[in-house]
Amino acid sequence: MGLPALLQALGRNASTSEGAASLAHALDQHQDDDVDDLDGFLNNVDREDGAKILQHIFADKNAGIQNRLAQKTGMETNQVMDIMEQLAPLLMGTLAQQKKQRNVDQSGIADLLGGMMQQGNGGKNSFMNMAMDLLDANNDGSIVDDIGGVLKGFLKQ
Repeated sequence: MGLPALLQALGRNASTSEGAASLAHALDQHQDDDVDDLDGFLNNVDREDGAKILQHIFADKNAGIQNRLAQKTGMETNQVMDIMEQLAPLLMGTLAQQKKQRNVDQSGIADLLGGMMQQGNGGKNSFMNMAMDLLDANNDGSIVDDIGGVLKGFLKQ
């Protein structure tokens, strides 16, 4: 939920040299994020950073996208916002690791995103499938209940 929208918007933003430069700089700031430890990452996620990332990615369409995701999932808009504020830094950290591992420069950012979006359309080793598997803790095919559980845990802290 939300990952395809984030990837598509990042791809659009990176399609210009200015957008690619901005994204490359942002990814450099996230290259040391430990996204391999999902529980640790989500327990320490900087939600203000997540909100800023979403604002940069979606600009004036942010609220509309969150409303549409809420309608599609049956969740409240504030729940979608909470999830998106956690997914955005997770995605940036994951992209930053890919950028670093593949030694991608500013000119290759759009290709990196394009590859991830293409992988998201199929294949059991695709980025989207790996992300969904990672987030689907109880393996029921839906991440909504799992993320809801994570959110309940955050609210108790």
